[in-house]
Amino acid sequence: MDWLPIFVEVKNAPCLVVGGGEVAARKVDLLLRAGASVHIVAPKLNERLQQQVQNRVVQHGGLEFHDEQLHGCRLAVAATDDEAVNRRVAEAARAHNIPVNVVDQPALCTFIFPSIIDRSPLVAAVSTGGAAPVLARLVRARLETLIPASYGRLAALATRFRSQVKQRYTTLAERRRFWEDVLQGPIAEQVYAGQEAAAEQALTQRLQQAQPLLSRGAVYLVGAGPGDPDLLTFRALRLMQQADVVLYDRLVSPAILDLVRREAERIYVGKRRSFHAVRQEEINELLVKLAQEGKRVLRLKGGDPFVFGRGGEEIASLAEEGVSFQIVPGVTAANGCAAYAGIPLTHRDYAQSVLFVTGHLKDGSMDLNWPALVQPAQTVVVYMGLTGLDILCRELIAHGVRADMPAALVEQGTTSKQRVLIGDLSSLPDVVAHQDVHAPTLVIVGEVVTLHDQLKWFGA
Repeated sequence: MDWLPIFVEVKNAPCLVVGGGEVAARKVDLLLRAGASVHIVAPKLNERLQQQVQNRVVQHGGLEFHDEQLHGCRLAVAATDDEAVNRRVAEAARAHNIPVNVVDQPALCTFIFPSIIDRSPLVAAVSTGGAAPVLARLVRARLETLIPASYGRLAALATRFRSQVKQRYTTLAERRRFWEDVLQGPIAEQVYAGQEAAAEQALTQRLQQAQPLLSRGAVYLVGAGPGDPDLLTFRALRLMQQADVVLYDRLVSPAILDLVRREAERIYVGKRRSFHAVRQEEINELLVKLAQEGKRVLRLKGGDPFVFGRGGEEIASLAEEGVSFQIVPGVTAANGCAAYAGIPLTHRDYAQSVLFVTGHLKDGSMDLNWPALVQPAQTVVVYMGLTGLDILCRELIAHGVRADMPAALVEQGTTSKQRVLIGDLSSLPDVVAHQDVHAPTLVIVGEVVTLHDQLKWFGA
């Protein structure tokens, strides 16, 4: 280890920054976030630093650097484009045993600024010792996806209860087990979901129990998006990694399912036309049963659970039984597939509204509000429209949409198998019939489809 990683307390402490450009301004911002009293030395200040001086956020301590300016300073930063000045600041700081950072010159530094993940009071830092700062930023970006923004609120909650936990559990091992359970269980999830009062109440109840309670189960209703794993939200990934059991459907791609915690039990509850692996009522009952057994249950749905995903039915059952749950929205198929197909759903010149409908067949027909679908300057997006595509197109024409209205079918959108079939209402059924098309598919009808050739980018 070439550098000792430490955290320095600089609240209200004088800190000197030599330099007045953008690099110096970034260091000033970091010091201010930590509560430092910042003094700047520079013959010229950029606009941001000038504003901070005028607002008395920082002090302008002179035009040129002199050794006495370091007197009483907690640390110093040299951020000028003059190598001689930077070296003089470094040598003077070393002579006074004051930590110094010289930007982009590790050999002159006695401390370095790491890449920071700020979830105060939780703060994580990544550094390569100045050898590869871009790599440090890339690692930080990866960690940002793994550490929820709400970790800071969780750390603050733990801080408030630290002394009570220490009184309740006398040994280090007991306290460690307690905090591991709390910080990885339903109480933590309540904090992430913004239910901090409920989390504090639950933590108080835990401490009042004569014996530690068994963990209560919970259900995570998570939208998996249309197929590309890169479209998952940070929260979705986190919950996927801590679930004990996952219930998933046919629309969840294998690449996304691979991201679920390896040890989690997997239960397929998918549906396809005329075949239900598990009836919806049974899924609702199973979610309740597994949660009541104390398990963390991940209900993973393709797209968004509240857009033709029956998510409302499932959480209604959970709410009736008093089961804790949270909902994580996903990129719905309409947004994801349209974007990857280069077809904007709205456009100033073509469509000022968009309508989502399901093309599900019932008794060989579609029970849709056809007058609402034939409005001018509107894009219509049809979920589950493959089987009844010929009926859909015929009825739209019969209700007043012109036969040459552009239409597209997006097959397995956002994945490596994506195909976009283009036609119009009169020709699209025939175009699709001559292709080996497999669900999931999405149908888009409207003038915006004409933009596909110009805007297509994915897999082009």
